[in-house]
Formats: sequence, C-alpha cells, structure tokens
Amino acid sequence: MIEIKNLHKGFGEEKILKGVDLLFETGKTNLVIGQSGSGKSVLMKCMLGLFTPEQGTIEYDGTAYVDFSDEQKRELRQEIGMLFQGGALFDSMTVEENVMFPLRMFTKKRRKDLIKRVHEVLERVNLEDAALKYPAEISGGMQKRVAIARAIVNKPKYLFCDEPNSGLDPHTATIIDNLIHELTVEYDITTVVITHDMNSLLEIGETIAFLKDGKVAWKGDKSQIFKTDDQTVTDFVYSSDLFKKVREAQNQGL
Repeated sequence: MIEIKNLHKGFGEEKILKGVDLLFETGKTNLVIGQSGSGKSVLMKCMLGLFTPEQGTIEYDGTAYVDFSDEQKRELRQEIGMLFQGGALFDSMTVEENVMFPLRMFTKKRRKDLIKRVHEVLERVNLEDAALKYPAEISGGMQKRVAIARAIVNKPKYLFCDEPNSGLDPHTATIIDNLIHELTVEYDITTVVITHDMNSLLEIGETIAFLKDGKVAWKGDKSQIFKTDDQTVTDFVYSSDLFKKVREAQNQGL
C-alpha cells in the first residue's frame, strides 16, 4: 500500500502538485488519469524518489519515505518494478539479457540461478521462445511484454507503469492491460498506472484518481466514473471515441 498525504511540489514559482491525498491499494491496479500538465508524471516521480516534495508525505506500507535511512531507500528501490512508456529496452542486449539486467544490478546470485528466474518470467509473459532475440527482432507488443518481465523479475512489492499502452494497437493494449492486472493479483503488488488510455480505465480501473491542476478532482472506480455528475471528469472521459460510444449505448438503453 502507498499512501500520499497533502503532497505539494513545484518548480520555482510554478506549483504542480497542490495538496494531493491518495491511497494506492495492494493487489489492485490503481490508475491515475488527467490531462497533460495535471501533475501525473510529477506525482509518480515523487513516489519514485526522483523529486522531493516541499510538503506532505509518501508512505510505503505505513512508513514515510522521508524517514527512511539510506539503506532502507536502497531496499525500497529493489522492491520497485518500473514499466516505462517506451519500454526502454537495451537494443544491444537480447531479451534474456534485458530481463536479467535488474537481477545483475540488485542480486549476487549465480548466473545459473539468474537464468532460471529470467526464463520463469519469460514463460509467464509467453515469451520463452524469444529469449535469444534482440528487441528489433520482435513486435512492439512483445517488446512491452519483455519490459513487463523485466519489471517483475525481482518480485517487486510495488509496480509503476507510465503509459504502458503507448504506441500499441487496441487489441495488443488490452493484452498488456490484462497482463498487468493478472500479475498484480498473482504477486499481490501495489500497482500504479499513469495513463491517458480510456480502454485501460474500462479494463483494469479498480481504483481511479482524476488529477486536474495539481489536485485530486475525483476518485472512484470504473463503474462509478459513469455515474459521476462532475462535469470536469465527464468532459475528460467522454472526449474519447470509445467512451462516446459507451454513452450513446447507455442513452439508447443497450
């Protein structure tokens, strides 16, 4: 569980986060949505320790990050899996080497044990036959699954996903959404997903936070978001073609 309390973050005179309060639950896919500039990326970077907030706290399972010792911060980094927007795979490394990278960085296990763990997660994401291929030799969807395998190879307690469906077709995006959700439940991970993808909201939006101008404008789940009378939220959500079709179907009683 990750709890955000009264978080403030700015750069010079520009205030980005203005008192954010959020709870990201363990074993659930927690989505953060909002327009560009609403503070989503800054919020994630604060949670990752890349930015230091001016005010407020970020608690990991009840302990404030600001109170962590240097050793505890190192341990936390080992417990975090990160799925980057573009996948961020190393072109010069094979799939196997890409997935092994966090293990080599954070563990001192024998190579035989590293290989075993790598192939366990590759099998889990249905890529065991692609281990010796390079990223350029596989599809975009497969590359994203490699990135997911790399993110979970250290058995993280927390998984951060930054626009995981960026650049993917709708069918592949749904596969990635479902995989993220399955792994969240399977490993009992606290998963935070930053996304603009409304299909992701429909597929895996177990908890949803809508940010606007650095504040939490709405919180709920994928069923409640259809019932809200908050005009700011509905304007954002129904700006997508997918949700326009959903609204039309609702209005027609389908």
